[in-house]
Amino acid sequence: MRAIPDSFDPAVVVEIDRRLSAVEDQQEVAIPWAIESGSRAWGFPSPDSDYDCRFLYVRPETHYLSPWLGRDVIETPLDEIFDVNGWDLRKALQLLVKGNAVVVEWLRSPYVYSGDERFRDEFLALADEVADRAAVGRHYAHVALRQWERYGDEQEMSLKKLFYVLRPAASVRWLERHPDSATPPMEITPLLVESGAPSDVLGLVEELIALKAQTREMGVGVAPPRLLTYVEETLGIGETLFPQSGDTNVKARRAKAAEFFRHAVRAYAPG
Repeated sequence: MRAIPDSFDPAVVVEIDRRLSAVEDQQEVAIPWAIESGSRAWGFPSPDSDYDCRFLYVRPETHYLSPWLGRDVIETPLDEIFDVNGWDLRKALQLLVKGNAVVVEWLRSPYVYSGDERFRDEFLALADEVADRAAVGRHYAHVALRQWERYGDEQEMSLKKLFYVLRPAASVRWLERHPDSATPPMEITPLLVESGAPSDVLGLVEELIALKAQTREMGVGVAPPRLLTYVEETLGIGETLFPQSGDTNVKARRAKAAEFFRHAVRAYAPG
């Protein structure tokens, strides 16, 4: 599958496609999932936002039988436009079971450079089974709190910084509203809508998205008090909604993740 909006620079997309193809050829891997992350996929890009391509890759089956597995990250040259790197499927699964929210975000990205839809759907189903949901919630609550503590007292907060508080706060609200899922949407607008955000909050966010689309990354403005109240209320929820507790089911969750890993390697490994 492929889902690239017309707003993406065609020349940049061609170069990302070239880099992904080169990674497969030079590193001898298969890439069943490659997406856009960052502010473009989060739903609040600026005119000068860079391109953050992320991908999941699978090595030949014999690689995983070696006692020396090597690096589990592949990176391409970083510059002001391109940020293209990916994780080995093994690394992604290990982090997923621990409650890392990043791999879930990659699977929920609305913008796909190349991908196997079945791989995505099966991985998302696994995520709802094996991800440590409380850890995912604590992750978003912690990110929101950290950003709030850094910038919450500023009289004028850059739009970029404000959104970096709002999106994890909205993720906390989404998880509260969906107690049986650990896979919140990536984009801020679906997060707010599906978590039942008040209409005034939605309206203000949409206005800021439109403004940010016309403003360079470091544009500043006075943060609307209503949005600051929404964040403060959410931070209070996050502190109590996802308490730290002993993980009594990790063995079963690891077993399910290992089963998926074996299936995916057989299905997608090159050669």
